[in-house]
Amino acid sequence: DVKIFRALILGELEKGQSQFQALCFVTRLHHNEIIPSEAMAKLRQKNPRAVRQAEEVRGLEHLHMDVAVNFSQGGLLSPHLRNVCAEAAESIYTRQEDVRFWLEQGVDSSVFEALPEATEPSGLRRCGQVGDSGRPCICRYGLSLAWYPCLLKYCHSRDRPAPYRCGIRSCQKNYGFDFYVPHRQLCLWDEEP
Repeated sequence: DVKIFRALILGELEKGQSQFQALCFVTRLHHNEIIPSEAMAKLRQKNPRAVRQAEEVRGLEHLHMDVAVNFSQGGLLSPHLRNVCAEAAESIYTRQEDVRFWLEQGVDSSVFEALPEATEPSGLRRCGQVGDSGRPCICRYGLSLAWYPCLLKYCHSRDRPAPYRCGIRSCQKNYGFDFYVPHRQLCLWDEEP
């Protein structure tokens, strides 16, 4: 029930950055959001070297990430978190609504920590609107999945009375993640207001 997005943002030499910055966004994986891996194993591609285009473009999903995930306890949420998010140990984010679901499933609350933005009544501005690089703000990161297997295709034939699985339908999806950063320096790409 866990979906993990990892983003590696390369440093911009013109801005004095020589390192990369890693981010991880963890959300709930809903059933039927992606096809089962067993089905993908059975339905091999005829031409695996072909560059695929998504058959369906799904709309932008905007996610407000207001909870931090404790990297050292992350294995309680998903065994893959340690490997996928190792570079982003201090920058793993999720949503309050997903946390409620996982707590109901028996995940220990030590995995999660509320971000200051959720507890500050003043309300923070977007990083693109904050001039001082040392001030906290809300950062936005956009991510696009150009192609992923989202549904099974079913075909009809005169020889078979019932429809049968005959392929994989592909989708494209865009995400927008908003999350708290303690200072503007951690969100230099978010320049538009």
